[in-house]
Amino acid sequence: MLLYNRCNYIKGWAMMKKKFKFTLGWQIVAGLILGIILGLVCYHNKPAITAMQSIGTMFIGLIQMIVLPIVVSCLTVGIASMGDIKKVGRIGGKTLLYFEIMTTIAIILGLVVANIFHPGTFIDVHQMHSSMDISSYVSTAKHSQNESLWSTLIALIPTNIFGSISKGDMMPVIVFSVFFGLGTAAIGEKGQIIVDFLDSVSQVMFKITNWVMHLAPIGVCALIGLTLAELGVKVLLPLSYFVITVYATMIFFVFVVMGIVAKLCHFSLFNLLLVMKNEIVLSFSTASSEAVMPKMMEKMDKFGVNPSIVSFVIPTGYTFNLDGSAIYQSIAAIFLAQAYGIHLSIGQQITLVVVLMITSKGMAGVPGASFVVLLATVSTIGVPMAGLTFIAGIDRFVDMARTVVNVVGNSLATVVIGTSEHEFNHDKAAAYVKELKSKKTA
Repeated sequence: MLLYNRCNYIKGWAMMKKKFKFTLGWQIVAGLILGIILGLVCYHNKPAITAMQSIGTMFIGLIQMIVLPIVVSCLTVGIASMGDIKKVGRIGGKTLLYFEIMTTIAIILGLVVANIFHPGTFIDVHQMHSSMDISSYVSTAKHSQNESLWSTLIALIPTNIFGSISKGDMMPVIVFSVFFGLGTAAIGEKGQIIVDFLDSVSQVMFKITNWVMHLAPIGVCALIGLTLAELGVKVLLPLSYFVITVYATMIFFVFVVMGIVAKLCHFSLFNLLLVMKNEIVLSFSTASSEAVMPKMMEKMDKFGVNPSIVSFVIPTGYTFNLDGSAIYQSIAAIFLAQAYGIHLSIGQQITLVVVLMITSKGMAGVPGASFVVLLATVSTIGVPMAGLTFIAGIDRFVDMARTVVNVVGNSLATVVIGTSEHEFNHDKAAAYVKELKSKKTA
C-alpha cells in the first residue's frame, strides 16, 4: 500500500512537471522578480549598478543590432510584393490617419482624467527637492523647438542611407525602403533576385532574434534591477498618486478604447494580448519598444495579418503611433500646471492638444522622447521647465507602462489596417490563438 501511494505521488509530480513548462515568458517573469530583489538589495551600490547597467546596455544593443536590418528587408520585400504604388499610398494614408485619431483620443483622455482627478493638487513643488539633472533633455527640447516644419520634413529624406542606419534614424530608413521596394517592383523579374535576397536576410535576422531572446530574462533582470538600485522605492512615494493615475488611465485606454476598436474589426483584443504576452512583459521590464519589435512583426504575421501590411505599419507606428506616450504627456502637463497652481482655460487646453499632436511626431526617435516632448510642451502653458525635475525620478517607472501601451497599440494597428484592406485572415488568427492555448495547457 505504501509503495502504491509512493508510485501515485511520483506519477502525480511527473504529470505536474509535464503540465508546467518553464517557457520564455515565465523566464522573463522570473528575471523581472529577481531584478526587483537585486535592485532593492543593491540600492546605491555603485559596482552592482555598473554591472547591471552594462548587462542591460549589451542586451538592448543586441536588439538594436537586429531592428534596422529587419525593417529594411521586411519593408522592401513587403512594398515590392504590393507592386502597386496606388496601394502603397492608400495603405500609408489609412495608417497615418488611424495613428492620428488614436493619438488624439489618447491625449484628450489624459486631459480629461487629469482634470477630473487633479493629481497635481496633492503636490507642493516648492517643498520638493530633486537632484535629477535634466540639462541634456532641456537642450534637446530647445533644439527641437527651434526646428521648423520644413526642417522636419527635410530630415525624412536620407541623403546617406548608411548614415541614417548607423544613427538609428527610423523614418529616413522607412522612406528609403519604400522607394527601394517600389523600384524593385518596377523592374519586374530582374528585381526578383533582390526580393529573394532580402527575404533570406529577414529570415536570418528573425533566427538571430530567437537566439537573442533567450538572453531576455538576463537583460530584464539587469534593467529592472538598475532602475530600483539607482532610484529606490522612496522616489515613488511622494508621486504615487500621479503614477497610479497614469497607470489606471493607460489600462482604461487599452481595455476600453482599444477593446472597442478591436470589436469594430470583429476580433478579440484578449486574443491579441495572449499572442503578445511575452512581448508585453519584456517591453514593460526593459521600457524599450525596440526590444520587442522583431518578435512583434513575426507574431503579427502568424496572427494572420499580411506581411506587407505588418512590415509597413509597425515600423511607421514606432514614430507616429505612441498612444502611451501621448497619455503620459497630457496628464503630466496638467499635473505640473496644477502643482504650480496654474489654471488652464479650455482654450489653453485645446492649444495643448494641438501642441502635443505636433511635438510628439516631430521628436519621435529621440532618446527619452516622451520627456523631451513634455519639456517642449510645458513652456507653452507657463510651467517652469525646472518643474520637470520632480517627475524625472519616476519617469522610468511610467516609461515601463507607456511602452506597453505603445507596443499593444502598434500590434492592434496592423490588424485594423489589415482588416480595412481585407488582408487579415481571421481563420489563421483563430488557429494561432488555439495553438498558443494548447501549448499553455499541454
